[in-house]
Amino acid sequence: MKLLVVGSGGREHAIIKQLKKNKNVEEIYALPGNGGIAADAECVNIGAKDIDGIVEFAYNNKIDFAVVAPDDPLVLGCVDTLEAHGIPCFGPEKKAAIIEGSKVFSKNFMKKYGIPTAEYEVFSDIDSALKYLETAPIPTVIKADGLALGKGVIIAFTREEAIDAVHSMMEDKIFGESGANIVIEEFLEGPEVSVLSFTDGKTVVPMISSMDHKRALDNDKGLNTGGMGTVAPNPYYTDKVAKECMEKIFIPTMEAMNKEGRTFKGCLYFGLMITKDGPKVIEYNCRFGDPETQVVLPLLKTDLLDIFMAVRNEKLSEINVEFSDENACCVIMASDGYPKKYNTGFEIKLPEENEFEIFIAGAKNSDGKLLTSGGRVLGVTAKGKTLQEAVEKSYRAVSQISFENAYYRKDIGKRALMANK
Repeated sequence: MKLLVVGSGGREHAIIKQLKKNKNVEEIYALPGNGGIAADAECVNIGAKDIDGIVEFAYNNKIDFAVVAPDDPLVLGCVDTLEAHGIPCFGPEKKAAIIEGSKVFSKNFMKKYGIPTAEYEVFSDIDSALKYLETAPIPTVIKADGLALGKGVIIAFTREEAIDAVHSMMEDKIFGESGANIVIEEFLEGPEVSVLSFTDGKTVVPMISSMDHKRALDNDKGLNTGGMGTVAPNPYYTDKVAKECMEKIFIPTMEAMNKEGRTFKGCLYFGLMITKDGPKVIEYNCRFGDPETQVVLPLLKTDLLDIFMAVRNEKLSEINVEFSDENACCVIMASDGYPKKYNTGFEIKLPEENEFEIFIAGAKNSDGKLLTSGGRVLGVTAKGKTLQEAVEKSYRAVSQISFENAYYRKDIGKRALMANK
């Protein structure tokens, strides 16, 4: 089989490494991929948002199956267009991808169907938003309606911060047109849990839960990032919580999307907060999260391509999706200064892989050398019988990798280990 994976980050590298394990896979193309992915797939310089270019390549190269991984092409309808040209795909159609593509849609959707989430208000003009903030409870959360590379959320701990956030989104357009409409919502408290799930619109199969570390600095300080590391499973996601999520969130979401005529087939990501009133949805994503994918997929025992094809063909109930009972830890190595200004172009020196996996996110090949080319450069994932063992292995691996201005958090897994005590 000839496969195509749309995307260029660590998430795509993790997906490709899993797909390679299927004995029927002859060739994998990554569009556009990156310098590190090039070791596992043939990279083709076609951007993830170039829908026409992707479809033309897939059609001309007789691709047997495509995986559309990032949010932008999903929201733009990449799956719809590929399927219309006879290319079977894993990923939701455009009308289903709106669950991430519009925060306004997803909040109104949850309200309509009684899916537990934070209280909220929607605004399309700045004066109304600022008037509301005069009496709104503080802290509060302000979200841009559209996609913003996973960074379109500002938690305001003072009224001044909230006002600044509204101005920056609606007036200064820091997230472009994604901030034309905004959501101001209740600040929830409790441990966060990420749960990726496979769903074909009839069956929903949650994957191993994980804990993301969004802040740039140790002890959850600094700016929000795309994710500085993850551990799995998440100790706060107990059997009791999992049962409640399945009954009150996962199945109701799948069924409600069907009722809306927006059947979701692909990976549906649930960002959850375990509050004193039970689990609530912070956000939906219409795809695999990153770096969650880099910690969850290495624990998957069932063949990933078999799952993808079952989802596409609405036969997920016929697949036994199994995960290892091990723990995993992923530490992200970034360029110092990320998520703001940083320098790139430094050589990455990698060890021979041993008890860990390396997923490349931001690198390019130049004269036979692998050079940094992004903020998040790579993820290092290790597994262990215990979380402590997985964390120690990951950091041992990190110590063997070097590039100039390398930065990583030193406390990935710390919160989870404290919760386990």
